[in-house]
Formats: sequence, structure tokens, C-alpha cells
Amino acid sequence: MYRVSIKKTASLLITSFILLSSSVLGGCGKKTVDPVDDNYRVFYEIFVGSFSDSNGDGVGDIRGIINRMDYLNDGDINSGKSLGIQGIWLSPILASHSYHKYDVTNYYKIDQKFGTDDDLKELLKICDERNVKVIMDLVLNHTASDNLWFSKFTSAHKSGDTSNEYYDFYSWAKKDEIPGGRTFRQIPGCTDQYYECNFSTDMPELNFDNTAVRQAVLDLAKYWIDMGIDGFRFDAVKYVYYGDTVNSVKFWDWFMKELRAYDPDIYCVGECWSGDAETLEYVKAVNCFNFQIAQAEGFTANAVKKSSAVSVFTNYVETYQDKVQAASPEYGMPVAFLSNHDMDRSAGYMMLANQWPQMAANLYILSPGSPFIYYGEEIAAKGTRGGAMTDANRRLAMNWGDGDTVKDPVGADYPYSKQTNGTVKEQLENEGSLLHYYEKLISLRVKYPEIARGDYKSLTYSKNTFGGFEIFYEGDITWLFHNTNDTETTVDLSECSAFTAKDVKVMDFIGQGTASISGTELTIGPRTSVIVKKTDK
Repeated sequence: MYRVSIKKTASLLITSFILLSSSVLGGCGKKTVDPVDDNYRVFYEIFVGSFSDSNGDGVGDIRGIINRMDYLNDGDINSGKSLGIQGIWLSPILASHSYHKYDVTNYYKIDQKFGTDDDLKELLKICDERNVKVIMDLVLNHTASDNLWFSKFTSAHKSGDTSNEYYDFYSWAKKDEIPGGRTFRQIPGCTDQYYECNFSTDMPELNFDNTAVRQAVLDLAKYWIDMGIDGFRFDAVKYVYYGDTVNSVKFWDWFMKELRAYDPDIYCVGECWSGDAETLEYVKAVNCFNFQIAQAEGFTANAVKKSSAVSVFTNYVETYQDKVQAASPEYGMPVAFLSNHDMDRSAGYMMLANQWPQMAANLYILSPGSPFIYYGEEIAAKGTRGGAMTDANRRLAMNWGDGDTVKDPVGADYPYSKQTNGTVKEQLENEGSLLHYYEKLISLRVKYPEIARGDYKSLTYSKNTFGGFEIFYEGDITWLFHNTNDTETTVDLSECSAFTAKDVKVMDFIGQGTASISGTELTIGPRTSVIVKKTDK
């Protein structure tokens, strides 16, 4: 019928984390240990072709990532020499003729511009040794038009061989049965038969009513899990059945149950670029990125730029976490981010001169679940579609500043002169840089496991630029407060009736100032976040 309607267990790495003390991070100097090894991690999205070039051809590759692993995670959180990320999302690396690789020609072959199976295995081995999980972008909604599956599909239709196993591999319809609101194109060599292609005429869409298709995509996922991949980022989850949320969710529910049966530790996240109501339907099957907290008009940016009170942000975080956990009690977690490869870079609307990127990082990195950093965000790299209207301008070459030969992708025309916030090399040499800020921030998050894993309750105060959370984790209570103002502020924490402690102390702070507490009166510096606990802890 046609449609119209890791085999790997991550090693347990127990590392001691030094309580950092610097101009942006303060504390009492006590060491702590975090033995937890789970999926509550800070991930780093790498657009592979734009990240780091190992062979001088101008295209980023897997070996380029291997060469930069000490930058990402050198295996020692205390070294102060790496970003300290705990997971990597690789943009599509499978064979494709496009620069972005979101149109796969062969699901079992790494694109030759990116490297070989051996390169990937080496990267996975290094990451496993450093307790870094690696997920790969898996594009299942559609393939390339020159995928072998589609060639066999078109051949079966041209010959009229309805018994061919590929005859119903893709979604198709007869000319007089094409549904409205969707895009179809004539099957080559056929007069009255059309294949579905909502993204592009070069991206035909698979028929997931066909059990053979479902088995094929399950088999290819298992293949990469067996190679050592820890999980997947699923592209366009809501388009498996175009305009049909019910059946799309049913597919992902089936698919995730199969993957979890094969690898119980698998980490997967889906792209559902939509409002919370629709996203939460998909969360029932697979965790999804939270698009409402991202972008120029998202909750994070609005809180940082003081377009809305901090309480608007904190209330939303609490509400969203509750909804995610209700949708998926066993696996659900929020997945926050600022921008990705499909969006204008956040440094364009949160200027570094105003120290907005630091505060934005505080808000989304110090949040529940598993936040994602877009490569270059840690150095405030810029890039926007602009008048050219090309996503290539959002996927520009990483600005290393050390002679790396990686180049901008095909079609990019964003002037390098607009990259005014410095290279990686320059920021590494500047202790007060955004890059070093991200290092300290990630270390702080790792130090307090409750930040990622606790249950959040929003605390609202009369000062719009001040707010926070009461976090419950393993029978303990922690308080996390944010001051988004550019000046120091003093707040009586007992003003909020939900604040339940009398004797508390500042454990850590990170931002542009310091923090101290007397009784329940907290003094917190400009654009600073603080962690507070009871004094008997």
C-alpha cells in the first residue's frame, strides 16, 4: 500500500571538581565528586563541514574534530584548558552531494569529505575514554533523490512491477489523488504517479506505512549504534507523516521503544520546531529541543535583555519541566539551547559588549535537563541569513585563529570583518573571555548534579531583574538565583513566601560580580547567578 494520509555502555568516570575561584566564579574552595553517569549532559553541536579541517581541503572533517578534542574535553575537568562539554552532536555525516548532508544518498557510508569509518571509530574511542557521548544527526523523513532506495522505487514504478519490494518504499499518489497542502512531483517515467517531496523535489519522502521501510531505518540505526554511536538527533520529527501528529508520534513511539530495547542507555533528541503543545506530544516518545526558550524572541533572550521579568523565564522553566515529566515520566527532560544551524547566531542579538551572552549562558546552562551549545557560541561567533537568505551564513567556519584551513560552506557571503568578538586563540589568551566563562560555567553545573536533575519550583520577587528557583533533589533543597540587571541588587529572600529557609549561605556564584548573604538578605552583583544552600549542609 502507498501512503497519502549504543551497543556500548559509557564508562563511569568519577572526577573531582575544584571549586573555582576567579573574577566570575566564587566559593569556599572545597572539592566535590560527581559519580553520576547518565544523559543529563551539556552537549555541543558541531556542523562538521565548518568546524575543523585536517587535510587542507577547506572542509571540516571527523579527524578535525579528533584534533580539537582537547579543546572540547581533555578528560580533566580541573585542567582549566578545555571547554568541558559532555556530549557532541554531529550534524549529518553520511554520504550526500550537498554541503549540509541533510539529503542522504547512502545511510551506511560516511561522506568521503568527512572521513572514514576508522576516523569515526577513533573519535568514538577518544570520547568514550573521556566520558563524552556522541550522537549523530539522523535524517529519516526523506532521502536524496539519488539514494539507491529511490532509484529502485522509480524503476519499479516505471516497469509497473507492483510486487517489487521498493514499489511502496516512498510516499506516492496518483495524480487525481494528491492531497491538498502537500507537495508532490511526477515520478520519472510515469505519467500519472507522483512522489511526495515537501522539503524539496530532490528530497523524496519515505513511506512509513510500509513495514519494510520501518525495518530498514531501524536496521541502519542499529548499525551505527553497533559502531559506537551513543544516540541520535532526529531531524524534522513532525514530518514523518506530514500534517499528521497522531501517526507521526506513533511512529516515534515505536522507533524509540525498539532502540531502547536494543540499547537501554541510548540518548535521542528530536527536532520539533513548533509550539509547546505540539512538541509535548512528541516528547511522549522522544525528548525534543525546546524552541520557545531559544532564538531572539525566546524566553532566555527576553529575560537577558529585560524585555520581560526574570520571573517570566523562571515560571516558564518550572511549567515546561512539569509538562515534560508528565508527558514522559521515565525519560522526559527539557532540552534548552540558544541557537542552532537553522537560526541566526545569538551573538547578533545579544551583544558581547553588554555582557548579555554570559547572562544568557547562565540562564540556559544552569537549567534542568540537557542543554546544547552551538559550536562557536562560546566565542560569540556571528552569522545571519541577511539579504542572501541562505542558511550557509549561519554555519560559518569556526574562527580558530591558529591557521586552521576550514572554510565557509558553499553559498555563504557573510563578511569575515563582522566577526568582531575574537578567535578561539585570542579568547584562550584572555582570562576574562567568554570562552573561559563557558568553561567555568559548565564546571559549575557539573559540580552541582541537582541543577541538571532536580525538580524546579519558580520563586518570584518584586524586582523584575531578580528571580530564581527552589530545586529539590534526593531529599535536599538548593536555591538558584539570577540577577539580570547591570547593577548590584539586594533582595530579602523571605519576600517570597515560598522561600523556606532561615539559615542559608552562598555556595557559589558566577557572573560579572560577587554575591553574599546576611540572614535572608542576599546581595548579588550585576548579571550574576548564585547557588544557595542551608548552612547545615
